[in-house]
Amino acid sequence: MRMTRIVPMLPVRNMPASVAFYEALGFEVEDRNDGWRWAMLRFGDCRLMVDESINVHPIAPRMSVLYLYPDDVRAYHATLRANGVRVPDLDETFYGMTEFRFEDPDGNRLWVGQVAAAEGAR
Repeated sequence: MRMTRIVPMLPVRNMPASVAFYEALGFEVEDRNDGWRWAMLRFGDCRLMVDESINVHPIAPRMSVLYLYPDDVRAYHATLRANGVRVPDLDETFYGMTEFRFEDPDGNRLWVGQVAAAEGAR
């Protein structure tokens, strides 16, 4: 037996607002059901679901982290800023990544990074 894929499902307060936020990050809507207040988003081979129905405690702090691995972290960082997403400056971490971290509108943490050696080899 093997696992064929895993798709995170994030609890959100406002599905349409969350979809708009993730579209600014480059995701596209693959499937959406406004009646369920649910959507499946994709960016290349990556998938992410946002869902209001599992948001039983809408004011509770979020503890999830999605780590995104673009093939060009600097270009992706610039694209997000051009799309109006407020992201901090890039950081070179002690563990060898070029990355930045921010939150979605519901407090879910997003870390975006690329191995510094791979990023510098371009």
